[in-house]
Amino acid sequence: MNQLHFTINLNKYGELKQQAEAEKKIFINFTIFFFVIAALLYGGVLYINYRTNVKLENRKNAVIDLKKQVSQYVTSGDYLSARDLERLTATSTDRVFWARKLVAFSEDTNEKIAVTHFSFKNNILSLYGITKVESEEKEYDLINDYINTLKANKDISVDFPEIKFVRSTRDKEKDADIIRFQIDAFGKKSPRRGGVQ
Repeated sequence: MNQLHFTINLNKYGELKQQAEAEKKIFINFTIFFFVIAALLYGGVLYINYRTNVKLENRKNAVIDLKKQVSQYVTSGDYLSARDLERLTATSTDRVFWARKLVAFSEDTNEKIAVTHFSFKNNILSLYGITKVESEEKEYDLINDYINTLKANKDISVDFPEIKFVRSTRDKEKDADIIRFQIDAFGKKSPRRGGVQ
């Protein structure tokens, strides 16, 4: 007769208990991790909110200080009006730096041409000069070359974008032909260019 064998695992209950404890431990660890992350996020939000409130408070204080300063200037009469600022801007942007201009004029004036004098009125710079003309030279070509040289110089053309020949007279002194001429350089706001004085 065959004998039946049964295998009974007496540790089955112990294994189930260990598995349940392991799952419980995982759940507890996950819960702790979740609460730690939530606490960190909440702390971060509180910190950002605090920093934002500090910045907002600083801005409010700065605005209050500015308003106090403006009210002090208004009551004292020492503040600058919009018209004062416009005049100040016009002074700094529309002025002509004459030292640089005079150096540029002297550098661009060749040995054949001599500037006898100049005048500046209504934003027009008038140059009066004299030059000796050889018999084979044309007087207008010599003056026109001088005008083109002045136009090509950025130090001059930045404030005087239009330079024109006005008039010339031819004289004879001793044995040389002399030309006296006038050239006008028009500033950006000269009457001829439609500017307001």
